[in-house]
Amino acid sequence: MDVLLSAPILFFALGALIAFTGARIPFPDGFGKALAAYLLVAIGLKGGVALSGASLGSVMPLLLTTAMLSLTMPFLAFALLRGPVGLDRVNAAAIAAHYGSVSLVTFVTATKLLEAQGIAYGGHMVAALAIMEAPAIITGLLLSGRIGMAAGAGSGQAGGTVALNMGSGGLSSAFREAAFNGSILLLAGSLLVGVVIGTPGLAKLSGLFVAPWDGALCLFLLDMGYLAASRMRQAAALNLRLLGFGLVMPLLGAGIGLLAALPLGLDLGDTVLLVTLCASASYIAVPAALRHALPDADPGLSLPLSLAVTFPFNILIGVPLYLAVCRYLLG
Repeated sequence: MDVLLSAPILFFALGALIAFTGARIPFPDGFGKALAAYLLVAIGLKGGVALSGASLGSVMPLLLTTAMLSLTMPFLAFALLRGPVGLDRVNAAAIAAHYGSVSLVTFVTATKLLEAQGIAYGGHMVAALAIMEAPAIITGLLLSGRIGMAAGAGSGQAGGTVALNMGSGGLSSAFREAAFNGSILLLAGSLLVGVVIGTPGLAKLSGLFVAPWDGALCLFLLDMGYLAASRMRQAAALNLRLLGFGLVMPLLGAGIGLLAALPLGLDLGDTVLLVTLCASASYIAVPAALRHALPDADPGLSLPLSLAVTFPFNILIGVPLYLAVCRYLLG
């Protein structure tokens, strides 16, 4: 109950309530994007500082595991979307990419709840977050490329033979979209800055990136709650099988994350964060990358599903549940 009554979640609920009343939050245009950029820089810096004291050998198994998780989880999502949900291949591949990638805000919310509970976690988890952003985009485009979409050949007929085209709109375009996405670069760059400046450098920046952290997160979740609730009307237009996928897939992802965490010997905080990453779905980096790389996919399906269904589920129910399960299993 303490987790559900924490300030970030209460502000998220407040934003949703304001949206349901039909009122508007009096934020200036671009305020939410500015807060998102701030959070990316702040979490990158803090993660980099913590990572600067860790040996590469100790964190490499985790980083390799997270990369493989992001690459492979879209296959599960794609199978569910093509099978039980009955979605066409292009949209199934696009949505699968969303669910193989991660949500920064879900991750940040989980870190805040861990801090409120006095549970430590490692800065290397920020590196895991950065790594898990992009690989799923590649997998999603490869899945769609099986029928000639985004890989440059074919008419989209099932069972056709497709040669991957390395030109515009092909696999090389997918790598560019994934590697040069602004949010990924900002997070990764801030992480590197944190590694370089270390604890003394961060101490000089604490007035901007440490002290205001809680307040900025609450304001951002207020805006995200409003945005998620505003998308509810679009989410209501999704069929029941898609809505069910948006609720079941994060639980399956959480289970996969937990199974991956146990052999790594992670402590409680790191396990909760890995489980949360695997349970989350992207609604920023992946839509931006797929907008040009996979133009035939319908964002009216993927964005409401990830933002208005899976995201609030994780914020209000999922993250507290993952924490409780991990705490029960790991002590």
